[in-house]
Amino acid sequence: MNTREEKIINGFSIILFAIYAVICVIPLLTIISSSFTAESAIKENGFGIIPSIFSVEAYRIIFSNPLSIMRAYGTTTVVTLCGTFLGVMISGQFAYALTREKFIFKRIFSFMIYFTMLFSGGLVPTYILITRYLNLKNSLLAIILPMAVSGWNIFLLRTYFHSMPESLVEAAKMEGASEFHIYYKLVMPLNTAGLTTVALTVALGYWNDWYNNMLYITDTRLYSLQYLLQALLGRIEFFNLARNSGQFVSGELPKQSLRMATCVLAAGPMLFVFCILQKYFARGVTVGAVKG
Repeated sequence: MNTREEKIINGFSIILFAIYAVICVIPLLTIISSSFTAESAIKENGFGIIPSIFSVEAYRIIFSNPLSIMRAYGTTTVVTLCGTFLGVMISGQFAYALTREKFIFKRIFSFMIYFTMLFSGGLVPTYILITRYLNLKNSLLAIILPMAVSGWNIFLLRTYFHSMPESLVEAAKMEGASEFHIYYKLVMPLNTAGLTTVALTVALGYWNDWYNNMLYITDTRLYSLQYLLQALLGRIEFFNLARNSGQFVSGELPKQSLRMATCVLAAGPMLFVFCILQKYFARGVTVGAVKG
């Protein structure tokens, strides 16, 4: 039975976390509200939780060409799913190999991974490799491959796999199981939290990426959602600058509300994914922190 002091501490903790949750939700509500607020109201009153003048002008501009938006959503979804699957599979198998004591190249590969976390080839060699030697320009592989494997994810999964009792692996080997069978039937089910944590971080990276799209994609049909919205904001800003300089006489296009609308469209799907996977993510982060 809880004592009076424990009840006071629990009540104070609940109130504290409730206040913190409200503070975290307020910016999200402000973004959603501002995306439905007229540009003139934002300039006059600033951002708010409740729209002072309701307007869907920002969304009307974004969906003026719905086919390009739907195509960009499809491209981003395909890249995110394929990249996440590839990243988790490669990182997981690599990490498992590094936990095997009989793997004679374990130290060499560990050093190679750690070295790439500190130093990289740079933008120019990477661009030449992707476009000239691999000939992947205007290909979805040019967006997927550069982000598929992360040294940090490999070391993180290696920490999870090290926590497994070695007796389980040895028992599986005595039953005649191969290394691939052990990994897929034993290691993966026992490390769901760690694999889900890595999968979520990789998926967020793919979903929010626009830089690789800018470097390697010139075909507008292959634009990702983030890059398409980024290009739209750039065109709107250019139009407003040209209008202010007297080159156009048309009305000013919404800028701030359009920014908020792009945030809603870009972040919305991943918010639902995070809500579904948050229990695995929280468990994975907690276990990883305890394991050190």
